[in-house]
Amino acid sequence: MPPPADIVKVAIEWPGAFPKLMEIDQKKPLSAIIKEVCEGWSLGNHENFALQIADATNFYITEKNRNDIKNGSILRLTTSPYQTAVQLHERIQSSSMDAKLEALKDLANASRDITFAQEFINLDGISLLTQMVESGTERYQKLQKIMKPCFGDLLSFTLTAFVELMDHGIVSWDTFSVAFIKKIASYVNKSAMDTAVLQRSLAILESMVLNSQDLYHKVAQEITIGQLIPHLQGTDQDIQTYTIAVINALFLKAPEEKRQVRMHEMAHILAQKQLRSIILSNVIRSPTPINDEMAHQLYVLQVLTFNLLEDRMMTKMDPQDQAQRDIIFELRRIAFDVECEPNSGSIEKRKSMYTRDYKKLGFINHVNPAVDFTQIPPGMLALDNMLYFARHHQDAYIRIVLENSSREDKHECPFGRSSIELTKMLCEILKVGELPSENCHDFHPMFFTHDRSFEEFFCICIQLLNKTWKEMRATSEDFNKVMQVVREQIMRALTLKPNSLDQFKSRLQNLSYTEILKIRQSERMNQEDFQSRPILELREKIQPEIMELIKQQRLNRLCEGTCFRKISSRRRQDKFWYCRLSPNHKVLHYGDLEESPQGEVPHDSLQDKLPVADIKAVITGKDCPHMKEKGALKQNKEVLELAFSVLYESDEYLNFIAPDKHEYCVWTDGLNALLGKEMTSDYTKSDMDTLLSMEMKLRLLDLENIQIPEAPPPIPKEPSNYDFVYDCN
Repeated sequence: MPPPADIVKVAIEWPGAFPKLMEIDQKKPLSAIIKEVCEGWSLGNHENFALQIADATNFYITEKNRNDIKNGSILRLTTSPYQTAVQLHERIQSSSMDAKLEALKDLANASRDITFAQEFINLDGISLLTQMVESGTERYQKLQKIMKPCFGDLLSFTLTAFVELMDHGIVSWDTFSVAFIKKIASYVNKSAMDTAVLQRSLAILESMVLNSQDLYHKVAQEITIGQLIPHLQGTDQDIQTYTIAVINALFLKAPEEKRQVRMHEMAHILAQKQLRSIILSNVIRSPTPINDEMAHQLYVLQVLTFNLLEDRMMTKMDPQDQAQRDIIFELRRIAFDVECEPNSGSIEKRKSMYTRDYKKLGFINHVNPAVDFTQIPPGMLALDNMLYFARHHQDAYIRIVLENSSREDKHECPFGRSSIELTKMLCEILKVGELPSENCHDFHPMFFTHDRSFEEFFCICIQLLNKTWKEMRATSEDFNKVMQVVREQIMRALTLKPNSLDQFKSRLQNLSYTEILKIRQSERMNQEDFQSRPILELREKIQPEIMELIKQQRLNRLCEGTCFRKISSRRRQDKFWYCRLSPNHKVLHYGDLEESPQGEVPHDSLQDKLPVADIKAVITGKDCPHMKEKGALKQNKEVLELAFSVLYESDEYLNFIAPDKHEYCVWTDGLNALLGKEMTSDYTKSDMDTLLSMEMKLRLLDLENIQIPEAPPPIPKEPSNYDFVYDCN
């Protein structure tokens, strides 16, 4: 009979005694079970005891988590959380350095348990720790030189216990004083600080910024990005991770009224090449592999960097703003190398000239291109990208504009419209303006290799778009289709996480439109849907049709005929003979030739006939009579593989040696088809695979922009006469 579900068999330890095996009834109160255990070891005051999980966690068993106890668990009888909290509260205030250090070490371990943490916090333990950090450390400043390792450990365990206690979310972060923040910030600002202390201090600053708007202001006054940057130049990845986390937190939690100022500050820091280049050389290109937490922080930094573009992305162009209109004039000037002369010619002539040039530049509104940039997103960001491309990649810009202006109207790739839609697409791909995800690690090393990475990214992609447009031979109606292909090219190139923009560019070179089509077909064919029952049924239905098509092709080739060599006993290959099938597939015509024919062999030159009805079998390889003859035994393997014979009447043979493997397959297949037998050559298998695959793809082809009617179309009326039918017979 199985034991009751509420009974759990465990072992319970007590220092200095043998472990006790007992059954715990989960229906009983926990206090009753602890009392029973204490009585077993003759221990009084059972309320001062508790049970712990006997592993590295040492978590206390409570009424809430007691159901997690499994059969075979090892528990430990120990002092209750309250008693332990009281003892540690007293011990950490010891005047003995060694005792204090040991107590803080125990506190750091015990604080991971929420049951203990609650009791210690109820004793005002966090205030005690903050006071020790604010003032207590001064008492040991004189000892620091003598006892530096001990001092570092003291502070390290104090901060570790503080972090563990705060992680339970029991106490609000808003309660801490400026003095405490200044002290923590001072540990971060010191150049030579104990690694463990620095790590805990950075973790505390990050938590303060993320959890309290009030503390954000206080921390921001104490810490600057410039003071954090040196910590990225070390080799400790944990320190680097926490440092980037603090930088991210400062930018992420900037209040709305200061967000713009903060964003401009971040842009300024990034523009100085310090932060980006240091992260690139010391973190991304470090020999140490990047762990998940570092990858997440780099992803957050990447998102925040791209979010600097949100302001321009959501800014509409003001058609009346002359400074903004001047950018469009600049695009026109660079493309067509014209000097803007406002007073030259009549107003109508200038308007006509501008309209013509704006059309060549590919704007939607030829008269007033400023209207094109009133759509948000991408707003003014698209114009910024176009100007950057025109100035920094001038040759490529001029080539694209002039190349498209010289094409036919319907085949030109509109640079203006393409740039606007591409900018919008890139913002969607990089999620510009969205908050970073908490569990994402998707950072791209190439975006840390250039100060204007988004603009350079755009420049590569606009050239890709123009290239893809040409490869697709697209017209203006295909604009959206081209954009879909370009999006797929970009996404596929990004999945490989190129280390530089050049690597990204070279990857795109290998992802031409033709390659994308191949990948799509391959993926479609490899999908599990192709193994589904309807698809397999379709294959079975199509297969006989394909086989009939192959059969007809073989018979047509036999009707065209083939020239065969005659091999004499002296192995001289100077005579030929020709064989062909009659158009009605009833007779084989054959006859000797003096030389290899240069054109079609006339029917009257083929004197011999063999009715197909008389053919009894087709024999191949070494079974052929002409391969069994004494002189033919020495024939090499290649000739053996090309030999076949037709058996007719009782023991008469028509012997063939095909000129090559292809003709051998054609003739053996064709002759077997005439006899109603299966065509088994390798050539037939290859043709079947190719044609079947092609037919399947055609039948399963996506029909884009084609409305399929729910009801079939009506059958047309019969014609009044059938005079148009031509009877071949």
